[in-house]
Amino acid sequence: MTRGGAFINLACRLADAAAPIHRRYFRATTAVEAKADGSPVTAADREAEAAMRAILEAEAPDHGILGEEYGAQRIDAEYVWVLDPLDGTQSFVTGKPTFGTLIGLTRHGIPVLGVMDQPITGERWIGVEGQATTFNGTPAATRRCAALDRAWLSATSPHMFSQTEFAGFERLRQQVWRTVYGAECMAYGLLALGFVDLVVEADLKPYDFCALVPVVTGAGGAMTDWRGQPLTLKSDGRVVAAGDAGLLGPALAALAG
Repeated sequence: MTRGGAFINLACRLADAAAPIHRRYFRATTAVEAKADGSPVTAADREAEAAMRAILEAEAPDHGILGEEYGAQRIDAEYVWVLDPLDGTQSFVTGKPTFGTLIGLTRHGIPVLGVMDQPITGERWIGVEGQATTFNGTPAATRRCAALDRAWLSATSPHMFSQTEFAGFERLRQQVWRTVYGAECMAYGLLALGFVDLVVEADLKPYDFCALVPVVTGAGGAMTDWRGQPLTLKSDGRVVAAGDAGLLGPALAALAG
């Protein structure tokens, strides 16, 4: 990725701008509103994205932006920043530090850089195409897992799947060792650190997964859609992340039935 160092620094500046906003609102009396799709949103979501957008408009005015709260600008640009200011708002408003700020950068629609920042615990993952993922400045690595029956599987919720998708997820769940729920974006960070083996989700938007692709792959894992295709801005929102790339094929086969 050209200008990689400058882009990494810019992504970290965005995370630094969002972090104090989240810390100010976390476990405080915060109004929760419902968006048109019924999902929750708070002032923390909106203020954090606004702060990041202001930096991008000043520092990278020719780049596109796709954010959860304020939509798309210049989406056909070569480089597009993909922002989820607060991934895991449900966790945030219920006082659980399992949310994160997701900052992705795509080039021609393909994720090439990702930062996941947890401002309460002070944890930051940085993934860059062609480079090793770091966690708080040290190398992050997934773990080996030889078979599905030894794998830990994570998903935000079993309710995120349609009826057909749930049938595939249930086939996979019956083949793994244990299944856990509720970690949201943190599940992918834990996979990159070798604590989780598979993450399978659906109904995601690009701002939910673009930042996570470089984090997972740079740590030695693999991340695709449910058909095994690379994830892009145009993917359908069904994702599979495997810490051991050898698990990806069996997981996809289980999902497909």
